[in-house]
Amino acid sequence: MDPVIIVGAGPVGLALSLALAAQDVPSVVLDESAGKEDPRPARTVVLRADMAALLERLGCATLRDEGVRWVGWRSMRRRQETRHVRLDLGLGTGGADADGPDGPGGESAGPAAPLHVTQHALARGLRDAIARQDLITLVAESRVDTIEQDAHGVSAHTRGPDGTWWRGSHLVGCDGARSTVRKLLGIRFPGRTAVERHAVAALRTELPWAGEALLHRQPPWRGAGDEISARPLPDGVWRIDWLLPPRGELVTPDALVTRIRDTLAGWCEGVTPPYDLIDTGVYTVHHRLARRWRADRVFLAGDAAHLLGAVGTQGLDEGLRDVDNLAWKLAYAWHHRDASPVLLDSYQSERRAAVAGLLRAADQALPVLRGGGGLRTILPGGGRSHDILLTDGHLGRGPLGALPAYPHSPLAPEPTEGRIPVGTPDGGPVEDVRVTAPDGTTVRLRDRLGQGRLLVLLVAPGTGVWDRRHWVSAGVMPRLAEAVDALPAPAELLVTEAYPGAPAHAVLLVRPDGHLAAAFAGVRPEELHAAADAVRGGEPDPADAAADTPADTARTADVN
Repeated sequence: MDPVIIVGAGPVGLALSLALAAQDVPSVVLDESAGKEDPRPARTVVLRADMAALLERLGCATLRDEGVRWVGWRSMRRRQETRHVRLDLGLGTGGADADGPDGPGGESAGPAAPLHVTQHALARGLRDAIARQDLITLVAESRVDTIEQDAHGVSAHTRGPDGTWWRGSHLVGCDGARSTVRKLLGIRFPGRTAVERHAVAALRTELPWAGEALLHRQPPWRGAGDEISARPLPDGVWRIDWLLPPRGELVTPDALVTRIRDTLAGWCEGVTPPYDLIDTGVYTVHHRLARRWRADRVFLAGDAAHLLGAVGTQGLDEGLRDVDNLAWKLAYAWHHRDASPVLLDSYQSERRAAVAGLLRAADQALPVLRGGGGLRTILPGGGRSHDILLTDGHLGRGPLGALPAYPHSPLAPEPTEGRIPVGTPDGGPVEDVRVTAPDGTTVRLRDRLGQGRLLVLLVAPGTGVWDRRHWVSAGVMPRLAEAVDALPAPAELLVTEAYPGAPAHAVLLVRPDGHLAAAFAGVRPEELHAAADAVRGGEPDPADAAADTPADTARTADVN
């Protein structure tokens, strides 16, 4: 069968090729550039813990050496610290503040620490991982100018030194905000331009809160602007962002140096510490959402499908969630030509709704946060302070940052008598608990994701101390193993000592991207089978299979 064609070799396109290769699906990555990315220390990305884990599973080794996980988050307003959150370097999913939700005394673990890394280091790590792969073909200096589709696949023509036609089973446009694929498909990309502007500097210095990120609102010194953030990178480097006025203030080199000196002095008791300025820039945040993310066998992902980035929302993090969602569905369809069309349709249903919710929350919050109005009638939980709302956005909580859930997905199983609630809502991302496979291997749950298999998780207290020879053939295990073997899609049986909110002998069905499909009270083979069938999109309609016959080719207009 033909490979998947991926247009664009940024982090999203590279990650998608690796995610498909992990599920034995070949791909061709068409890179418009020469295949090299110039180092830009001021151009960085922030990844939530689960997306950093995804990249590590894909073999991106640079994250550990060239990324840093913050140990804490501080919020200041004028001269006063308003918030201090300890972060969990163990990558848990807790969510308590260092001072508790309502004052001093809280001792709970904080949210999972985000990972901060330069984009060029991330891209290099992904390219190094691709170099070790036999299933990925990376083609530089290849600009797509024509796309044709038929009932059996997609053809794409590229210009360049080796301009040619490429044939694939599907095509995914990961070619950024000015996506050629999106334009060829005639898909509109409405939204807001210049939502925010920031001046940025990467510099090496010492700040009073080593390893912690800072958000400082309304700094008291002259010319500071409304908001400054500082986020650590390895080797004593910091990225500092200054929120600029909305109407085009010119940032000259001298003006930026003055901002740097005044900011460092304001944070260091009035004295500017020694610093080494490494890189600078100005970037503008746009908010846009493509009307459609799928046109037959062609899909959009990453910045080609959405732009966001204000008030803590993270564009690349969301692009990687597109990858995590789409890869297993494409892989299933690639390996099973009779796959239900509902499966691939669900990519747009799930991901577009999730990103639209983030954009809606950000657009509602922006005039309030920047204009100083009240929150109570704007957002859920609006009685909380502006600082808490912004902190939540940056740390992956609340309306601006919460991880996506897909409770209304077309892949959601129907309610049944045996279904039970657990600590994770239906459609939500599962907790990264420690699990044991029947062969005795003990790992984190995230380590088993992204391999194209459903995961069936049995909650069995005591298995961690029992000899495997006893529990693997005792109690409900034989019956559950038989039920897993009979599922309509590949699945792996795992066991855990405990899962939040789940009683003993509960059985959880987890999608390949780590979202909970359903939880059951005990072993219920028929209900488990029906749920697994729903997750794969159900049985294909015979009419859809009959339609898979030679058809006229659909061709887009050429891009000049």
